Amino acid sequence: MKNITYKFMVLLLLLIAGNSNNTYAQCDTIASICKKNISKQFLSDGQEYRALLIEEETAEFHLTLYGESFYRFAACSGLSQSNLIFTVYDKDRNELFSNKPYSIAPYWDFKVTNTLDVLIEANLNLDKLSSGCAVLLIGFKP
Repeated sequence: MKNITYKFMVLLLLLIAGNSNNTYAQCDTIASICKKNISKQFLSDGQEYRALLIEEETAEFHLTLYGESFYRFAACSGLSQSNLIFTVYDKDRNELFSNKPYSIAPYWDFKVTNTLDVLIEANLNLDKLSSGCAVLLIGFKP
């Protein structure tokens, strides 16, 4: 009996590890697609902000945007455009921008006059996806 339990646990761990690798591969593919929305005019901030979302879950990303800078946010999930809704809030949780009224645009450009800390929330477009890897990329003009 102990041997059967041990084999079951090993099999369960292997299945979990296998699914974990598929999730990372999925996020890598989505990040590659999303990079196409960061044109050569922009330099990447070097980060790939990622979260695995299911249905109505919300991912939160905290960033500092520096004054007198021009940024591009690219938000992707799935293999087609307009799958990820993102909303940018200031530190007092005032909404600064949402791509939802703009047909869930996959990227948006921002001119920042003063340095500010922001919270970016990301949600799946439930009309297209019920789960997936959310990827947010940030580029800036040098």
